[in-house]
Amino acid sequence: MNKIKILFCALLLTVAIAGAQDADEKQIKSIYDAALTKGQGYDWLNYLSNQIGGRLSGSLQAQQAVEYTKAELDSLGLDRVWLQSVMVPKWVRGTPEFAYFETSPGYTTNVPICALGGSVATPQKGIKASIIEVQGIEDLKTLGKEKIQGKIVFFNRPMEATLISTFQSYSGCVDQRYSGAAEAGKYGALGVIVRSVNLRLDDFPHTGSMGYGEIPVNERIPAAAISTNGAELLSTTLKLNPEIKFYFKQNCKQFEDVKSYNVIGEIKGTTYPDEVMVVGGHLDSWDLGDGSHDDGAGVVQSMEVLRLFKATGYKPKRTIRVVLFMNEENGLRGGNKYAEVAKNKKENHVFALESDAGGFTPRGFSFDCSDANFKQVQSWEKLFEPYLIHMFVKGGSGADIGPLKNDEMVLAGLRPDSQRYFDHHHAENDTFEHVNQRELQLGAATMASLVYLFDTYGVKMPPKIKG
Repeated sequence: MNKIKILFCALLLTVAIAGAQDADEKQIKSIYDAALTKGQGYDWLNYLSNQIGGRLSGSLQAQQAVEYTKAELDSLGLDRVWLQSVMVPKWVRGTPEFAYFETSPGYTTNVPICALGGSVATPQKGIKASIIEVQGIEDLKTLGKEKIQGKIVFFNRPMEATLISTFQSYSGCVDQRYSGAAEAGKYGALGVIVRSVNLRLDDFPHTGSMGYGEIPVNERIPAAAISTNGAELLSTTLKLNPEIKFYFKQNCKQFEDVKSYNVIGEIKGTTYPDEVMVVGGHLDSWDLGDGSHDDGAGVVQSMEVLRLFKATGYKPKRTIRVVLFMNEENGLRGGNKYAEVAKNKKENHVFALESDAGGFTPRGFSFDCSDANFKQVQSWEKLFEPYLIHMFVKGGSGADIGPLKNDEMVLAGLRPDSQRYFDHHHAENDTFEHVNQRELQLGAATMASLVYLFDTYGVKMPPKIKG
């Protein structure tokens, strides 16, 4: 008799699991169908990119983006939409930068450069000096002050082409961009030129953030990025003629902090309204292009997640909140502010997902979470297979949601195909025409599907330790 009961219970459980999987498959298919046939994100991105443009923190364009995205979220009929004020840095590039190298008096070759974000300007007449090439910050100590003082340091370590993960390759050389000027200045350098963080050889210099640490303003030296083609030409010429001179001029300026905003909208949960799930991207961008991949794509995909839930009639159990963070590129003020307010209000955040890796074809997600939660994610892999989503790995999530981290919540990052991302990253060619509409829509649907599954099944909490 007991065996019959056990078999009957097992049968009921099997039927229940099959029914749940069938419901999940139907909901996920409805999300993808809605995204691919009636997606709104591409139109939003078109406006952000082509009507507003680059949205550097503290700029007029950044404020226009705040107003536009808030109005669009208002139009979706969400339960609540609001702005969260945050003070952000205001750095202005000024008139276009100019550079050349001189092989002999009067014989010059122009090369494309751009100031790194946060750099000081050169003197009004620019800087002209001998140039010394290094492969990284560690070379500075080897050369010493005697060989560096009074010269321009040229950091020329390229991204590692053999690494399939281009973000891993980026991590391997971005230190020379961020800290190169601070470190070279300690050895008496007059300025630094940094090879653009780009796997492709082209003529687009790539900007990005850099920092001086505690170095006084009057002791800071200017820093600029040079295009990869320019770096190759400069390096070759240096080997032929180490006595060449390099000249560059830039007019950037740092102003006092100004007020800006995170843009936030939410659908209130029906069953667990106090459990908050966040999906977001960063609204600011660099100023050279229009920030379509970095991170206009992540912004509109995150907005689209909530729109897709409304369009498919899905009513979430938990509160789903979209957050468009301000100032990821040169300060992370928006992400830090959001986490600070959440902590002060004692909000219970259980899950956060960020899209900040471009609008390319989605491949999967990386997760910063417990083993139990990762095992749960792995159990959903078959639900994603029809959409060619195969990559579920443990790793980082996103810069803006990182400050929310605790031992209980799940942090996740959308991982699109990364092979073309650094062709556009922080450069003049990060523009709307380089975003494929279908790839963008697939990313939004993939994000919405993951949010749906975590909303449906919840986050696995760690066992409580008995005191």
